[in-house]
Amino acid sequence: MKSSSWFLGIDLGTGSCKTVAVDEDGTVLGFGVGEYSGAEAQDRWQEQDPRDLLKAAVASVRRAVERAGARPAGCGGMSIGGALHSVMAVDGHGDPLTGVITWADGRAVEQARTVADTLTGKNLYRETGCPAHGMYPLYKVMWLRENRPEVFQHARRYVSAKEYVGFRLTGTWQVDYSLAAGSGFLNTDTLQWSDLALNLAGVRKDQLSPLAAPVALLGKLQAEVAAQMGIPANTPVAMGSSDAVNSSIGAGAVDPTQATLMVGTSGALRVVSPRPVLDPKARSWCYAIDERHWLVGGAINNGGVALSWLRDCLNQAHAGQPLTFEDVLALASRAPAGSRGLVCLPFFAGERSPNWNLNARAALFGMSLEHELRHVARALLEGIGFRFKSLLQVLSEIGLDVKQIVASGGFTKSEVWLQVMADVLGRDLNVTAWGETSALAAAFWAALAAGRAGSMEEIRKWVHHSYACRPVPENTAVYERVYPVYTKLYQAAAGSFDDIARLQNDLAMAKDEGGKRNGT
Repeated sequence: MKSSSWFLGIDLGTGSCKTVAVDEDGTVLGFGVGEYSGAEAQDRWQEQDPRDLLKAAVASVRRAVERAGARPAGCGGMSIGGALHSVMAVDGHGDPLTGVITWADGRAVEQARTVADTLTGKNLYRETGCPAHGMYPLYKVMWLRENRPEVFQHARRYVSAKEYVGFRLTGTWQVDYSLAAGSGFLNTDTLQWSDLALNLAGVRKDQLSPLAAPVALLGKLQAEVAAQMGIPANTPVAMGSSDAVNSSIGAGAVDPTQATLMVGTSGALRVVSPRPVLDPKARSWCYAIDERHWLVGGAINNGGVALSWLRDCLNQAHAGQPLTFEDVLALASRAPAGSRGLVCLPFFAGERSPNWNLNARAALFGMSLEHELRHVARALLEGIGFRFKSLLQVLSEIGLDVKQIVASGGFTKSEVWLQVMADVLGRDLNVTAWGETSALAAAFWAALAAGRAGSMEEIRKWVHHSYACRPVPENTAVYERVYPVYTKLYQAAAGSFDDIARLQNDLAMAKDEGGKRNGT
């Protein structure tokens, strides 16, 4: 280790918590993971137990510290990064009244629908940079008011998973600008809570946490949890930012000509801009980072989750060794570009940008007797790629000239998937040397808060890229033919999504009622 001080970054994700320890030059010293069970699903609900997230955060820090082999007293600080769009209600003691309602939770579809395409919805987008969509906590709080009045009545505060963990570490309630922006409650120009959003949800300002910049101090680490982590009590805990912001910063993409392409369970294409940028058609979002930076882009619900669907389907019919992600990707590698004309709308979990429809459903078009599983696997990857192609077009239309794309997330571990994405987009994809960019940037915020660097732009020198995946021209030419067909198919299918979702819901309810009548 080159220096006496080192820093911790916690990435509180949807599926696990990851922590990285870095020295003053941004060099990774140690890495740890804390696991927790996936979100509990009830119909379209997705909730997690916040206490599990706290345990995982503590465990991941302890493992990162142990593996770093660093002197505990040298810990100069930490920060927490958290997934956007989560919300939970807590009482006056900070105890949960609900689980953590995650970004993937679809219960608030109707609440968002009542606002979309209205004057209120348009004004909300202008103020908050958030299109009307059920993933935003604003609409989930509206759902609680309408469906869980006892919770709504007793809720002292509405917070994200990150805020809850931060409170348990420091005893302080506070939220950074980007987490706040991703709630749908923040005025992205004034960096204050939006009265319009508050009034719509029936929430008071004091029911949301005080706002702070990423480099602000959340508090000092409390003795009990510090002992569990293996670091000193009173270690400074910086505010940090959201996982979305951290993904860009940890990839070194802090210039408005750079975009970060992230694909994990879901996916996103983001640009750090020196000004707020809105889309007249509300296809993209705009979240504040601090007083001088905004995150502009779009996110998709369906990344790795689409591959998970195919893997799980195959395993149901496969009696031998369970198939893995790698097996599905190997299938895709054996199919040609364009999947012999098989086109996939990959909306297994609804969709966000740029069409914002939680009722969107997946479909395969063009299937014939000539098609095999390998074509299906590749069509899934290509369909995900086409979503990002549409997002890249939106960014261009609203004035963001993306010249460089940096790739991060789990998909960078697959040569096949990375190559498909480069071919579909027709752009070089620069791959970061360290894959866990969100956790890395969380540690960077701790270093920034401690004065080890002067700005986001300055810490870019700490990020290194290992190589660039370049598109294959003949494959890109194929995708230039397929993409217009994909777009037309989406437009043709979009009018039926609500009908299909309604039918699915009715049939599911009928099945449940039948089971009750039969005593099952």
